[in-house]
This record gives sequence, C-alpha cells and structure tokens, in this order.
Amino acid sequence: MSKEIKSYTELDVWKEARVLSKEIYLVSANFPGEEKFGLTSQIRRAAVSVPSNIAEGCGRNHPKDSIQFFFVARGSIYEIETQLYLAFDLGFMSEAFLATLLSKLETTRKLLHGFIKYYQQLSQKSL
Repeated sequence: MSKEIKSYTELDVWKEARVLSKEIYLVSANFPGEEKFGLTSQIRRAAVSVPSNIAEGCGRNHPKDSIQFFFVARGSIYEIETQLYLAFDLGFMSEAFLATLLSKLETTRKLLHGFIKYYQQLSQKSL
C-alpha cells in the first residue's frame, strides 16, 4: 500500500463499499419475512463481503495476496447486482430504487477496479 495511506479506512473504495453495505441492509429490511434466511441473508452477506475483503486484502503482506481478496470483493459486487435484480423481479423494490442502488454499485465497482489495477502494478514491481 502507498505510504500516503495510513489505513484502509482512508480508502475511498472502502468507504464507498461501506455506504453500499448500509444501503443493502436498509433495503433488505423491507424484504418479506419469509426471505429472512433466503435472499435477505444472501444479499447482506455479499454486501458485508465487499468492504471486509478490501480490508483483509490491505492487511496482507504481499500485493498478490491482496489482489486475491480484492477479486473476492469484486465477485461479491456482481453477486449483489444479481440479487438486486432478483429482488426487483420479485417486487421487493421499485425500479427507481433499483436504479439508485445499481448506480452506487457501479461507483464501488469502478473504484475497486482502479484499486486492483494499482495493486497489480505493485505486484509487477515486486517481481
């Protein structure tokens, strides 16, 4: 990690992932009760996975190890996207709210993509 960054908590990508997680928790609170152990649980686990894997990746000693955790976070973003579409298809949210969440998701995805590229460059330098 760059010397200017003292902690993963200062990273825009981690901050944005936390916002996304909070939004997912808030929207999934309105899912039907019978989804408690289904879609609600699944989407919340995926949402928590994004900032958690970014944090864990930043705690690794080698850029290649870090990148692996960032890829897991990226995979969770795609999982959340699919689950949001399913929630919309099932009538658990409006199209406008879906669009808002997808926009937040895209912002997080772009930040994470840039962060992965940065770490890949670090990895190349350490060879």
